[in-house]
Amino acid sequence: MKFRVLGCSGGIGGREARTTAFLVDDDILIDGGTGVGELDYEELLRIDHIFVTHAHLDHIAFIPLLIDTVGEARRRPVTVHATDETLRILRSHIFNWLIWPDFSAIPDRLNPFMRFQPLRIGEQAVLDGRRISVLPAFHTVPAVAYALDSGAGQLVFSGDTTLTPALIDAVNALPELRHLVIETAFSDAEHGLALASRHMCPALLAQFLDALTVEPQVHISHLKPGHGERTMAQIGVYPGKLKPTRLQNGQVLEF
Repeated sequence: MKFRVLGCSGGIGGREARTTAFLVDDDILIDGGTGVGELDYEELLRIDHIFVTHAHLDHIAFIPLLIDTVGEARRRPVTVHATDETLRILRSHIFNWLIWPDFSAIPDRLNPFMRFQPLRIGEQAVLDGRRISVLPAFHTVPAVAYALDSGAGQLVFSGDTTLTPALIDAVNALPELRHLVIETAFSDAEHGLALASRHMCPALLAQFLDALTVEPQVHISHLKPGHGERTMAQIGVYPGKLKPTRLQNGQVLEF
């Protein structure tokens, strides 16, 4: 499997600051932030599935625009996978005919441009032999992480989360884990804000990494524009065996 970084920034401000979106192979999106704007029309047409970690705008902003762009040209609906709680938020606050049309009912409910597929923590979706499992996360809204399994290796994307033992346990249960993409939104100077907003900072990341028994490559996402260098410098002094690196737009992870 190939995991292409379309956006991994914690905000906007310049060509490289695209918010969270990842393309898996050529037909699956993990989250749908402004990074989706990196794809051309033909690439957008090939997306059949979108897995959403949570409903915050930086992770879903371009999903409505994607459906609007390709819906009429496709032969089958785009499937949006998420927990019941996240799907409820998307229905109520995005696809509600006020903010954006309800594409699960266009052109009609029997032949929609988009369909919702609920997932629960612990469940697994199987798409042409590729397995995507739902892992627990802890954020200010209902949120999950995802584990992707190609059969030859595994990758975990944390989504937005603070330190949570349940996610650590789930990651440690993946013996073929090759890559861990994990957010660190704030520097240690903002430790209190990280706790209040249920994000990670370097000190919390260090606790997470110290608890791991697996040894993946660790990639840091969701750095806030203007603060990324300071946060990565603090991560860089982490003394553990794992050596986190900064995730970059355009980067492709294979597993």
